[in-house]
Amino acid sequence: MIFPCFDPLRRRWMQTGLATGLAGGLTLPRLLSAEAADSEFLREATAQNVIMLFLDGGPSHLDMWDMKPNAPEGIRGEFKPISTSLPGYQMCEHLPRMAQLAHRSTVVRSMHHTVNNSHGAAVYTALTGHDRGEAGGLAAPTDHPHMGAVLAKLRPTAVDTLSHVHLPYITQEGAGNPPQPGFFGGFLGRSYDPLFVLKDPNAADFNVPELTLQTQVSNTRLDERRRLFNTLAAQLPAQTSVLGPPREMTAMQARAMDLLSSERAQRAFRLDEESAADRERYGRNVYGQSVLLARRLIEAGTRLVTISWAPNANATWDTHGSNFQTLKSTLLPQLDAACASLVTDLDARGLLSNTIVAVFGDFGRTPRVNGNNGGRDHWNFCYSLQLFGGGFREGLIYGASDETGAFPAQSPQTPANVLATMYAALGVSPQYEIYDQLARPHRVVPAGEVVPDWLV
Repeated sequence: MIFPCFDPLRRRWMQTGLATGLAGGLTLPRLLSAEAADSEFLREATAQNVIMLFLDGGPSHLDMWDMKPNAPEGIRGEFKPISTSLPGYQMCEHLPRMAQLAHRSTVVRSMHHTVNNSHGAAVYTALTGHDRGEAGGLAAPTDHPHMGAVLAKLRPTAVDTLSHVHLPYITQEGAGNPPQPGFFGGFLGRSYDPLFVLKDPNAADFNVPELTLQTQVSNTRLDERRRLFNTLAAQLPAQTSVLGPPREMTAMQARAMDLLSSERAQRAFRLDEESAADRERYGRNVYGQSVLLARRLIEAGTRLVTISWAPNANATWDTHGSNFQTLKSTLLPQLDAACASLVTDLDARGLLSNTIVAVFGDFGRTPRVNGNNGGRDHWNFCYSLQLFGGGFREGLIYGASDETGAFPAQSPQTPANVLATMYAALGVSPQYEIYDQLARPHRVVPAGEVVPDWLV
């Protein structure tokens, strides 16, 4: 569960004196500069919120956004391109509703990074912009944080709202393997992890017990517990030596109590308030209903929602075998229904202009079709993604791949640049420094640069 941000670093230095700051490796001018930057890290924002549709496993760019109908057999694939709402641009025939929203989006067709084998390492690169190569596939407390964690710290929501939520799976690197990195609070600490909602929103008995008071606990009793908690928390000393786990736990407990008494936070999960027709539009499956829930959470004040579209890295978009059959029968129809419904509904509610909808994965698929019943393998050298709303340009097709979709032919881009541009739209400088729990500074995006052409 997520909880309100706090900045222990600066409080510590002010409370324990300059010596502590110098011991942490920060000079007085740099300390003062960091303090002054607090009022400057926010840029003029065009976006307030984010919904990430993360197609975990590696969606095939050649069979979705960057089709090559004139490529040789064995590369062009089985699907036909169809016209979109943007003259001159075509998408896959199995994405008809998204094709009619192409004029509302930015499509980038020249993405690349260094990781081709490890899903976990590629996921981490895609979600944090920190490309640490094939060895970066395991989650660690020193990881760079997910965007939701950074926003929870720098642009916190009201205390009675959920800052960032992750659903419907904590994706494993493979069935029974550890969770993939990149989805967590990382070096900001566990209090910046998202609320993980790991139940199927399409189930008839869907609920979130973590946000529900037990029947024997009344609101009056909760208030009594809150007062007791505040009394005990106030007795924690402020010295550096105890500012780690104890203070992090108090922050988590405080936010939990606020959320347990929040009607706004709890109501967002009541999908039965949606009409049957609206639920059908999104798709009566775990992903379609997760996307619908994401819309409700944004309406309730949540800053960022991540949908990880796979229980494990090999389960959905990792189409080494039966690529075309899997895409045609399941993945593309589900994505088309959910994404198009989300964009249309956000627009109708006046939320698309300040909500970024990012549709992307960890990498693409090989240009050449393999012999495993028409599969495609991992391909990090070139892939595509799509961005709607939140100040991103409408009707922009940016960059291009070569004639087989193997390598960028124009304007190559990295995940770090995508994240830097998203942060800029959200009003956060990607160069701003945030601090880990050992008082070490890190850029919000390790090496990315804003792409001005993508923003209005």
